[in-house]
Amino acid sequence: MSLNKEHTKITELHIQERTRFALRPVAKLVKATMFAGVAGSLAFSAHAQEAPAQNVAAEDDGIEIISVTGSRRTIQNQIAIKREATTVVDGLSADDIGDLPALSIGEALESITGAASHRENGGATEITIRGLGPFLSATHINGREATNGSGDRSVNFSQFPSELVKKIAIYKTQDASMIEGGVAGVIALETVQPLDFGKQRIQGEVKVNYNPDESNVENSLQSDVGFRGTFSYVDQFEFDNGQAVGVSFGVQRQDISQPEAEYRSSSPTGSSLWACLNDPTNTNEGFYRSSAGDCEDQVSGSSNQGYQTAIDPDTGKAQSDGTPYAWTGSSRSFRQNETSDERDAIFMAVQYQPSDVLDINLDAQISDRTQAEARHDLLFLQKRATPGITGPSLVTNQAGGILHWEGEERIESAGEQFSREENYRGYGLNVDYQATDNLNLNFDVSYSQTKREELQISNRGRTVDRPFFSWDMGEHIPHFTLTDFDVTDISNYTDSLRTRLDRENARENEVIGARVDFEYTLGGDVFTSIQGGVRTSELTFVQYGGNQGNGSRTEYTLDESVTPALDVLQSCQIDFPESGFLSSVSDGDILTHVDSDGNVVASGTGSSWATYDNVCFSQALAASNGGAFAYPELEYENAGTIDVTEKTTSVYLMANYDTEMFGKYIRGNFGVRVVDTDVTSLGFRNTFEVVTNEDGSLTLVPGESLEQIEGGGGYTEVLPSFNLVVDYSEDILLRGGIYRGMSRPDPANLGYSRTFQTDEESAPTSLGDLFVGVNGSGNPNTQPLMSWNYDAAFEWYPNEDAIFAFGVYYKQFQGGFQQQTVLEDFIVGGQTVTLPITNSVTTDEESDLFGIETSITYRWDSGIGIKLGYNYADTDMEYEDSLYGDTYVTDLDGNTTQLTAGIVSPASVPGFSKHVLSSQLYYQIGDFDTAIIYKYRSEYFQPYTSNSTRLRYVDAVGVWEARASYKVNEHVRVKLEAINLFSQPKSQDYFTEGNLGEVNDYGPRLFAGVSFKF
Repeated sequence: MSLNKEHTKITELHIQERTRFALRPVAKLVKATMFAGVAGSLAFSAHAQEAPAQNVAAEDDGIEIISVTGSRRTIQNQIAIKREATTVVDGLSADDIGDLPALSIGEALESITGAASHRENGGATEITIRGLGPFLSATHINGREATNGSGDRSVNFSQFPSELVKKIAIYKTQDASMIEGGVAGVIALETVQPLDFGKQRIQGEVKVNYNPDESNVENSLQSDVGFRGTFSYVDQFEFDNGQAVGVSFGVQRQDISQPEAEYRSSSPTGSSLWACLNDPTNTNEGFYRSSAGDCEDQVSGSSNQGYQTAIDPDTGKAQSDGTPYAWTGSSRSFRQNETSDERDAIFMAVQYQPSDVLDINLDAQISDRTQAEARHDLLFLQKRATPGITGPSLVTNQAGGILHWEGEERIESAGEQFSREENYRGYGLNVDYQATDNLNLNFDVSYSQTKREELQISNRGRTVDRPFFSWDMGEHIPHFTLTDFDVTDISNYTDSLRTRLDRENARENEVIGARVDFEYTLGGDVFTSIQGGVRTSELTFVQYGGNQGNGSRTEYTLDESVTPALDVLQSCQIDFPESGFLSSVSDGDILTHVDSDGNVVASGTGSSWATYDNVCFSQALAASNGGAFAYPELEYENAGTIDVTEKTTSVYLMANYDTEMFGKYIRGNFGVRVVDTDVTSLGFRNTFEVVTNEDGSLTLVPGESLEQIEGGGGYTEVLPSFNLVVDYSEDILLRGGIYRGMSRPDPANLGYSRTFQTDEESAPTSLGDLFVGVNGSGNPNTQPLMSWNYDAAFEWYPNEDAIFAFGVYYKQFQGGFQQQTVLEDFIVGGQTVTLPITNSVTTDEESDLFGIETSITYRWDSGIGIKLGYNYADTDMEYEDSLYGDTYVTDLDGNTTQLTAGIVSPASVPGFSKHVLSSQLYYQIGDFDTAIIYKYRSEYFQPYTSNSTRLRYVDAVGVWEARASYKVNEHVRVKLEAINLFSQPKSQDYFTEGNLGEVNDYGPRLFAGVSFKF
């Protein structure tokens, strides 16, 4: 039996499947010969079991058996999963692998009530549950933790092919047997266990991908038509001595494009996006400054000013309190993309039963994915204010977002060549032993690893002068008017040619886990069994550093004494790769060229600009400097390296009950899980020597080498849980659950980077006087976010095709995020020095979240069916922006002081959406099966920057999808599928809603294919 028998029992009772293990990717290495070899090597002294007939009506002892397939069967499985669970759970399960009704795991999860996705490259990636961000959820593959390459604990579900997954489920309440880690819930993926699957199956599918927006692109990385091919094989073999072996193998090759056209503003990181003063009476700074210059700089005084949120001690308010402002970034730009997405995946499993009391499962998942983009940008630098023009002509909305701008500034033709390689490996061994009639033992060991690395070329050519231009905000994006400047003339960009070669975000995430579980059957009238177990795991996360912190950079500027700028541009020039660029979100031409009299000039008017081949450009600049065109190396021993080890031991004990009370049958469980976690974080800093001067004072002299430093932390948490199901009648269930949950901090935030602050001017004579503080980032002692969670639900099951479920839930969070000063010990010259450092900590602040959730499914005799899922939530949790929000610091004595009075309202829980809707209208009659799907998610906050300290809002979006299939015969089916059917863009605001930051236009994605089964 598995660790959590309830999870398996669901499918045993209603779907006759147990899918705890998985098979995975790397299809390049696999051909038909491999399949033949696998089948041949296992065939000795064995015979394949007879596969039961499917999809037919049969008579056995006078009983007619009707088989249900397609959309109707999938929805029946969903209803069965929910009805039989003792926790609040929703899921999808397929009778055959490859039958999940979605093009990706992300899209499949979105169809579950309360689940929504964040979209990247036009597809679903990270998943939120009940409007709560991915960092509040946990993802398990075959009951084990899954790694990722993002530095957080969310999983990019586009990494895994839906065709090779057998079941997905979202557990919204938890029991003590489940791995800790999800306040919002747990997402569980399961792959096939071949003996439990119970039939031989050979199946495959070939899909072609056509994206209408891709047909307008001359893509150097991908053809107009993509490919997705999947093959899987499942079989069982019985031996004369009663032993049995089952094998399953699945492979997928995907090679597609992901078209994306973008409007972009500078991101809210570092010094790229400012709230500049918009005060006509202030000519020293802002948009009305008396001389041309960046609006955040003073004519006479400081640089990088802008709106000052720091508290004025004389007034207790922000220094710039009451002053009008407007948001402006370093640039506003358009980006045209050539894209490619290649993925190879293999899922494998072997199940061996040497006797009827022993079950051994070995599974593996492998996924190799490479994403590439050739990006072509047109940038308008935007911070510069032109006296007498920019300020008086500026038009803004109530949020300070600019609607109209005029001025003189440089324009750039820029480009990037980007690639990301991500490799996932997951392996597991599970041994299930029925020691006695009453005692079952389960042993499991697992390994999961994700590696990611990103390579990027960034190029720039800019104008010598500052042309005059203006722009106006359209319905979705701005439209620019340029005076006497042709953006399509490559000779206009001959100044300041530069290229950068970056290797960054190189990360390795590993989890090694082992567990031992038992279940003892009691057979009593109330308590049916007792479960318990011990689990230990070790997570490691390494992000390699370089000369840019999280990466390394090699930079070249053009040496024009070797190669003239125009020669480089003309020799590398390419035609603009896309026709109709951003046409679905623009109000006509995005660029208009006018002469000095305001007459429109044809050349330079439209939706294109001068572009060049990025690799050619970068190679030419490297050659002009006599340098090599090569990406720089990263290094482990670097001040930017993050190396975190998290060791966890947990134990649990849980009782299952099933009895009758007050004339009603009740079932469920209660138990407790105790979790102990220790964190060790390694970092590097420069060596130094403390030198005693002639006058007895001390001086700190940095060395040339690095030394390793170490920090740490830990916590122990007790997680009780209780689940109750009341069978009120044959078709009505009442359900309730209480549990204490925890969400751990992201591994990337547990780093340990420290540098000393010294005071050498006061002639210190002791280490205590020399060292006055510490600067640094990362807090390995960050505590988890805790919550108490309460669920209650009413569920009505009129028949196997229908459900009406209504639930309410309440979460009380115990923890917030705040800057706090703490003391840390450091060894200096053999002495211990205790110094203060201010860092982000988890506070004891409490906040609440209330929600309702409803599911409605019904099918008419005509073959038409509907499925609706809706979630509403509200919360008072607040998340402040670190630059323009209210910020506080708590000193060593526990006194809290406000540092800034912000101009942007706080966000709520990261990923939080008030409204999440998934709906489906399907029609299935005979061999024809079709469905229309609509998914809506209201606006939500998604943190920006690596340490999640800046606010970014993703606007509300509703997306349509469609699918249809026709079964030609019992072996062959043809399919059509479409994502983002009506080309819904993604729009984002920075710092505050109303300050447009980015618009991504993906267009629809279409797939057509044929599948076979034997």
